[in-house]
Amino acid sequence: MGTIALEGLEFFAYHGYYPEEQLIGNKYSLDIIVQTDFQEAAVHDRLSETVNYATLYQIAAKVMKEPAKLLEHIAFKVIASTREHYPHIAGVTVKVSKFNPPVGGVCARSVITMQG
Repeated sequence: MGTIALEGLEFFAYHGYYPEEQLIGNKYSLDIIVQTDFQEAAVHDRLSETVNYATLYQIAAKVMKEPAKLLEHIAFKVIASTREHYPHIAGVTVKVSKFNPPVGGVCARSVITMQG
């Protein structure tokens, strides 16, 4: 068992609870960590026996194009799509960060982490 991760994926998207957030957009970052058994891939040197990084990125990019109000919903969708594409994986952890969230003061990022 091991982990495969993509860290610091950056997107500009139109998510947010408030209507103005959905109009002006914002910068987001995602980290995706997949727990899986990739022993066979390591032994045979075959991409087909593991999780493809490019596919994970495509999943994240597709989810980020769909407007959402909550970071939790974004993480849920990435987890569900990853599990749909790779049903054999043991687990997925997704961290979603929103840069400069509208909190009424200085805040570099708001962050949620979800496991599924």
